Amino acid sequence: MDGLNVDYTTKIPNNVNLGSDRQVLKALEGWHPGYLDWWNDMGPEGFQESLVYLRTAVSVDPKGWAKFDYVKMPEYRWGILLAPQEEGRNVNFGEHLGEPAWQEVPGEYRAMLRRLVVIQGDTEPASVEQQRHLGKTAPSLYDMRNLFQVNVEEGRHLWAMVYLLQKYFGRDGREEADDLLRRRSGDADAPRMLGAFNEATPDWLSFFMFTFFTDRDGKMQLESLAQSGFDPLSRTCRFMLTEEAHHMFVGETGVGRTLQRTCEAMTAAGVEDPYDKDRVRSLGVIDLPTIQKKMNLHFTLSLDLFGSEVSTNAANFYNSGLKGRFQETKIDDDHRLTSATYPVSKLIDGEVKLVDEPALTALNMRLRDDYVADCAKGVERWNKIIEKSGVKFRLELPHVAFHRHIGEFRDVKVSPEGEAIGEAEWEKGKDQWLPSKEDGDFIEALMKPETEPAKFAGWIAPPKVGIDNKPGDFEYVKIAA
Repeated sequence: MDGLNVDYTTKIPNNVNLGSDRQVLKALEGWHPGYLDWWNDMGPEGFQESLVYLRTAVSVDPKGWAKFDYVKMPEYRWGILLAPQEEGRNVNFGEHLGEPAWQEVPGEYRAMLRRLVVIQGDTEPASVEQQRHLGKTAPSLYDMRNLFQVNVEEGRHLWAMVYLLQKYFGRDGREEADDLLRRRSGDADAPRMLGAFNEATPDWLSFFMFTFFTDRDGKMQLESLAQSGFDPLSRTCRFMLTEEAHHMFVGETGVGRTLQRTCEAMTAAGVEDPYDKDRVRSLGVIDLPTIQKKMNLHFTLSLDLFGSEVSTNAANFYNSGLKGRFQETKIDDDHRLTSATYPVSKLIDGEVKLVDEPALTALNMRLRDDYVADCAKGVERWNKIIEKSGVKFRLELPHVAFHRHIGEFRDVKVSPEGEAIGEAEWEKGKDQWLPSKEDGDFIEALMKPETEPAKFAGWIAPPKVGIDNKPGDFEYVKIAA
């Protein structure tokens, strides 16, 4: 096989010659029934028999890797897909800079590497679990199909990590692969490993914010792991990134269409004040300040996923050549960082200030800064939609110290503008900054399903173009009776 096309002769589509790797094929086939049980228990509820117009990878060639067709989700061809191997690839950073990339796990880094794979793997089924009820309130068949596409691809990303565990980590890897199916998002006894993946996703605006902000964290983490000196992990993540792009597209356009519909309704009704909440809501749309609050929540939950700003773990991952920086090879420095520094936000004498820290221990901060800059570009695209409508309102990312549960700011109260405030001031302001129960109840009341082709719920605008260039009245999901 040439590494681009996918072999469909086994139960598990792949481009890694599974057919000739009997031991791993057997282990994966043994894991498969448990995965299907998990999918049927925790995947999209009520739609397992529906025919969904999904894309499936038929090669990893970026020019045409996806084939679209109707498929029932439990019959989706999940597989093991790695980007093509680069001949002569080297480790590009850390202590092993310039050495040949590893095709097998380096013994001294085994535990560290396994942890990286497990944490990444744990996020994938978690988001499927968080989103399992959303199909019932989809604002259109187009949106429902996009949700299910995200879900099956998160499932495939889980397969990608399980393949690495099964092939390269022996019995430990098999146990970790089983645990990935045992944990459950939000479960008191066996929760998912990272906080944001135990939060509820109660409505479609939350889903769009999640796919914009949290999947963008996923993109940053995958970009960093794609730099790995362990070549199979690098190749796995490089292909996952092609799928992650669609998830962020769903989030960005979903929020954009929500903003567009709100602005259209305000303009048509002659409502000029975006803060006239009752009047805007009476139009059956989500008011802009509430969208800002949702954004504040999901942005800050996603910032926590980067871990502590100063981290010896991050330094160890980098030094070992296991996890690089965002677009490592494009950075103009020595790629060892032994004497470099990087500015880190800290609270000093009641004020948020930048303090130079060793660049190696500040790698999480650097990655988070890259993430914030990437988010800001998307927020500006949303602001253009509002601007174009003539409504006077701007969305703003809150300060990185606001509403944090991990890192330098976990024990302090900071306003969205970045001012350190007391407990009383926080209690007074939090319902203006973060979604209140009343906001949640209002949004939930809007979440009425729309299941006719070409029809959209009143709170969201239709997309500019269909998926796979399909016409507006295309039946993206044939719902089973």
